[in-house]
Amino acid sequence: MNIVMWILAGGALGWAGFRLLGINQRRGTLVSIVIGALGGLIGGQMLSPMMSSSPIVSGDFNVQALFIAAVSASACLAIGNMIEQRFGV
Repeated sequence: MNIVMWILAGGALGWAGFRLLGINQRRGTLVSIVIGALGGLIGGQMLSPMMSSSPIVSGDFNVQALFIAAVSASACLAIGNMIEQRFGV
C-alpha cells in the first residue's frame, strides 16, 4: 500500500510541476510524471528507513514516509529541471 502511495504522490507532484507551475515545458507531461514517481519511490523505499520513519507493522500506512517520498520527488524534479536548463537534455 505504501509503495503505491509513494508512486502516486510523486506522479501527482510531477503533473503539478508541469501543469500548474509551468516547469519542464520542453520535457513533457509524461516524463515529468515518471521522474516524480521514481523520485517518490526512491524516497519512500530508501530514504524513509534511513530517517527511521518505517511503520511498526510492515505494510501499514505511514504519513512521515509519504512526506519524505514527496520531498524526494520534488527534489528529483528540481534536479531534472536544472539538468535540462544546463545541458539541454
